[in-house]
Amino acid sequence: MDRLDAFALFCRIVELGSFTQAAEALNVPRATATQAIKDLETRLGARLLERTTRQVKPTPDGDHFYRHCLSILAELDDAEASLRQSTTDPGGVLRLDLHGSHATNIVLPNIDDFHRRYPRIDIRLSSGDRLVDLVAEGIDCVIRSGHPRDSSLVIKRLAVIPEVMCASPAYLHQHGTPKHPDDLRHHHAVGFFSRGYDSSYPFECRLNGEVKEYDLPNWISVNDAQTYIASALAGCGLIQLPRLDTQKHLDSGALVEVLADYPSPGIPVSVLYPSQRHLAPRVRVFVDWVSELYAAHFGQA
Repeated sequence: MDRLDAFALFCRIVELGSFTQAAEALNVPRATATQAIKDLETRLGARLLERTTRQVKPTPDGDHFYRHCLSILAELDDAEASLRQSTTDPGGVLRLDLHGSHATNIVLPNIDDFHRRYPRIDIRLSSGDRLVDLVAEGIDCVIRSGHPRDSSLVIKRLAVIPEVMCASPAYLHQHGTPKHPDDLRHHHAVGFFSRGYDSSYPFECRLNGEVKEYDLPNWISVNDAQTYIASALAGCGLIQLPRLDTQKHLDSGALVEVLADYPSPGIPVSVLYPSQRHLAPRVRVFVDWVSELYAAHFGQA
């Protein structure tokens, strides 16, 4: 059994918890599977599996090696797929992670178009505001707002989307409506933090042709976009975020835009994917498709 076949066998044993079931799944004799793992452990100089009468479990070294094997086998599958599949008809599982507003307001309303174009691609979509480890979690690509800091990822900008500063009528009745950015010093904001750390997200306004930042105090901080909006609706302070997140509340009057004459420069939105992975056809066509989608909504980035 060659090295890659041994890696695949080892992964199946870990996943199924059984030499016999893994051997049957890969259509190899049980004795061959046993010998292949012995040879692998000898070559590596480490024990990979704990064997009992009831189950087979990876050792700490085996668990670490298992994760590396998964990555190696995924790389191989993607490399082979790039040669087997035309970009006109790619297939496989596409794992995406999108911030909630991008999923619900832009991507999902149009996802049928993507499926019609590429019916052999199955989508696994997770959404939220948390940061994800693309490599560790096996995610093909993500869509994120802001300025990504992870230099290990390929970053393709999709658009710059308009932002709005707003507050509830009750808040503005109590604290007054700012007429000039300098008036913000008399106001407070809803704070925002991520991953358990307070982060500085100053408000931005264009003033005399320049972008100015304004740090506002806050008495409440949240870590979720929907909670951020809900706090503003409850009168907790000013917020600044993409207009697409708040348009329905602005239309209903539940939130009121302020400082419209001093707009934000907008927030960039990008699609990101691991640079060390071969760009599989299923990922390539999604990146192309979603680039067209954002350009149609917001113009060229």
